[in-house]
Amino acid sequence: MDTILNQIADWLKGMLIDGIMNNFSGMFDTVNQQVSDVATQVGMTPAGFSPGIFSLVRSISETVIIPIAGLILTFIACYELIQLIIDHNNLANIETWIFFKWVFKTFVAVMLITNTFNITMAIFDVAQHVVNASAGLIGSSTAIDASTLDSIRDTLEAMELGPLLGLFLSSFVVQLCSMILSVLIFVIVYGRMIEIYLMVSLAPIPFATFGNREQSQIGQNYLRSLAALGFQGFLIMICIGIYAVLVQNIAFTDHIIASIWGVLGYTVLLCFTLFKTGSLAKSVFSAH
Repeated sequence: MDTILNQIADWLKGMLIDGIMNNFSGMFDTVNQQVSDVATQVGMTPAGFSPGIFSLVRSISETVIIPIAGLILTFIACYELIQLIIDHNNLANIETWIFFKWVFKTFVAVMLITNTFNITMAIFDVAQHVVNASAGLIGSSTAIDASTLDSIRDTLEAMELGPLLGLFLSSFVVQLCSMILSVLIFVIVYGRMIEIYLMVSLAPIPFATFGNREQSQIGQNYLRSLAALGFQGFLIMICIGIYAVLVQNIAFTDHIIASIWGVLGYTVLLCFTLFKTGSLAKSVFSAH
């Protein structure tokens, strides 16, 4: 009878060990895939990330938004001309050079609207260069290697049936949480690109405000916001690099449960810091 019970126990133990090892080997596969793809995703310009979406956004912007920007520019140009005439010595002495000044400022404003997408893409080209340069220096591999898995199996084989059952349930919960966190990483990275497309679609309107010193604050803040969105990708790369170092320093020894929960904690921390990159980038560039 004892032999039969021992065989059943050994069979359950082997099944639990196999289940735990399957959980370990696939626990962070989804997260690792998302992490490894982040460098490629955040390093793309809006035109390169999805040419179809960018073409749609540009077409709508040029068809719908640029006419509105033209009206705004016309109003600002008229207001600026009135201000130049009134403010210049209170109409007592009008010099012709102010009209050349007004023509030059209006010409520059028109050129800015005409080349809106070239300017915005130049900002993201610079940000893309920075992100791609940092990607070559930051190691983003967070996968559990084969030697670590072999060490974990040796540790599991020395454990009793009860602790193995608890570890199996813990690894299953952590695997489920890791899948949820991988979805959050996807939402953060792709949400940033959607925000970029939304910002770019309205670009002609803030660019139309550069013809007036007072109203140009709108355009300046818009450019700072674009720069913040572009360099947010660099901050995301820094978060990925820190996460990779933290995960690689975890030792899967006798306290395997503590180790896997530690990895889960680092993954939660990664998602939290990724959420903070947007506000941090805006604070650095004084965008609001």
